[in-house]
Amino acid sequence: MDAPIVLVKVDGRLRELHKQLKKNCELEFVTTKDEIGHKTYQRSLSLLLVKAVYHVGGYDKIRHVMLHFSAGSGFFYTVDGDITLNQAFLDEVKAYMHEQVEKAVPIYKRSVDTHEARERFRLHGMTDKDRLFRYRRVSRVNLYSLGDFEDYYYGFMTYDTSYLKYFDLYLYDDGFVLQMPEKKAPETVPAANLSPKVFQVQRESERWGEQMGISTVADLNERITKGNIQQMMLIAEALQEQKIAKIAEQIAERKQVKFVLIAGPSSSGKTTFCNRLSIQLSAHGLTPHPISLDNYYVNRVDTPRDENGDYDFECLEALDIELLNRDMTALLNGERVELPYFNFKTGKREYKGNFIQMKETDVLVLEGIHGLNEKLTWSLPSESKFRIYISALTQINVDEHNRIPTTDGRLIRRMVRDSRTRATSAKETIAMWPSVRRGEDRNIFPNQEKADVMFNSALVYELSVLKLYAEPLLFQIEEGEPEYQEAKRLLKFLDYFVGVPIEDIPKNSILREFVGGSCFDV
Repeated sequence: MDAPIVLVKVDGRLRELHKQLKKNCELEFVTTKDEIGHKTYQRSLSLLLVKAVYHVGGYDKIRHVMLHFSAGSGFFYTVDGDITLNQAFLDEVKAYMHEQVEKAVPIYKRSVDTHEARERFRLHGMTDKDRLFRYRRVSRVNLYSLGDFEDYYYGFMTYDTSYLKYFDLYLYDDGFVLQMPEKKAPETVPAANLSPKVFQVQRESERWGEQMGISTVADLNERITKGNIQQMMLIAEALQEQKIAKIAEQIAERKQVKFVLIAGPSSSGKTTFCNRLSIQLSAHGLTPHPISLDNYYVNRVDTPRDENGDYDFECLEALDIELLNRDMTALLNGERVELPYFNFKTGKREYKGNFIQMKETDVLVLEGIHGLNEKLTWSLPSESKFRIYISALTQINVDEHNRIPTTDGRLIRRMVRDSRTRATSAKETIAMWPSVRRGEDRNIFPNQEKADVMFNSALVYELSVLKLYAEPLLFQIEEGEPEYQEAKRLLKFLDYFVGVPIEDIPKNSILREFVGGSCFDV
């Protein structure tokens, strides 16, 4: 194998390496180059890091080691305790981690009664985990131990610490980053590569959660079960609307802006955001014209092909860049232009009499995955463009040591929406997700820091709503199908949440784009 084997599939079922075979079976190896293996490496390294921080800082001085969110190729942490968090402290932590790697300390798993697990969490001061398992229906919990340190983690671990050779630690903001290898190069630690603007919008979203008293799934579940979820929904929606209003105000203040360019990854809620921003722009005296960049696709027969010979609809060349720049330049010069419409059924561009001539207050709001790529609008003056990056950056975690990947939230959003609007099964959505992610890595994420502003479309309560729609879809995937392991993982993840019905969700909510009932045509 070209990367370390960290897990194995036994007759299609995922297993850790400490398991013993009891019968003849078919084995399939999982390495750190695979998505599941890469997450296993990250999770195991996080366990080693938390143990090291407690060891170096002292169990009597460290109150909490909090994993907040991903930061570039790493995880961002803060430490609450009577210590000085500086590079010297991190160097000690790093040295201890390398010692443990050299010793190949086994990572043991044991299954305990849920009541016993909660008692142990209270003993260790892990109150988030204690409260989390108050809402779990399972009777037993898997605990992982590394030497004398014991913790709960959502997902599988490596066999021992000898696998965890590649990492680095560096200070950032009021915490530090555990830098880890990327999936494509699992034995190389990249240089610091986080996005400062994305980091700041994640911190802002965390503050929104703290403002509502919700930082973890346990906080959310308590709010739901105590019956005051409606107020929290309204506050979450109001915070987003306040942010959209501020963005509209920035655009209105820049008198030369004629093109608002919106980009973001799949299922980030671009369409609803575009509509809500247009309303706010109108409130500031402007006349917005929402335009989907999908209408500038080249005819399907002219679409470039990918390495597998399939149409590559996500590459920049799938759009008629020359026509787009010709039309936009003409509009900027005050000319009357007929905008195209792309017929997805026929795969051809059509014209249906959609003429536009821009007046002084007119603004074009262009939405599409390439919106922030300078090559897309190369002919337009820089001062005429305002760039917005939108993504669904989950602002709560399972608990202090288990993060909720942003990609999980977007995948569940897409699964629910595509089942409702396109009759696409969860199996199909999961199967195509790696291809969607590759397109985002190529076309969207490299341009995100070019944005003038960023907007987080994730709502603190949304997974409790999506749970009710996603679970029946995931249960349709049969054991033995390639997508079964991912479906099983997502079902286990959704089991952390107490469900919430949709009746009280506002009609203009971004969440309505996925569950239905929106006042917009989405």
